[in-house]
Amino acid sequence: MQAHGLTPWHGTTIIGVKRGGKTVVAGDGQVSMGNTVMKPNARKVRRIGEGGKVVAGFAGATADAFTLFDRLEKKLEQYRGQLMRAAVELAKDWRTDKYLRNLEALMIVADKDVLLVITGNGDVLEPEGGITAIGSGGNYALSAARALVDYEEDPETIARKAMKVAADICVFTNDNVTLEAVES
Repeated sequence: MQAHGLTPWHGTTIIGVKRGGKTVVAGDGQVSMGNTVMKPNARKVRRIGEGGKVVAGFAGATADAFTLFDRLEKKLEQYRGQLMRAAVELAKDWRTDKYLRNLEALMIVADKDVLLVITGNGDVLEPEGGITAIGSGGNYALSAARALVDYEEDPETIARKAMKVAADICVFTNDNVTLEAVES
């Protein structure tokens, strides 16, 4: 399954929902190796940056994601917490650096102002309508969230319900959800 036409990553679903003055990023906890569940309670969504003002979630290889979290934190320090600028600079490095180019992960990041998807292709995407999702269950969660926005205002409720749909359909996604929120 592909989210935003990007390379699919098996073993996770991450969703970001921005509504009103609140943004949430949620992810499941399943780590799979082939058809085997290796761990049911991994934390794929976490706070980063000074004071935890940025929330980030990843789909892909875990070691690669931790490398990217670390690089993004350094960019946030360098650009004084400006997430958009830090994300663009990380995406540039990710696309052009010989080592980073081989990393296999996607990231959803958010602060009080923006919700973004960062890819290894050099893309920094701000989603239409304030909803985005990545990972093997990303399209299921994205579809569910888009259907819910006409009936539900709270981004946390939308994200949790969308993750439930993804967990019910995608065998690489479970219902052990970690959710972090930022508010303006």
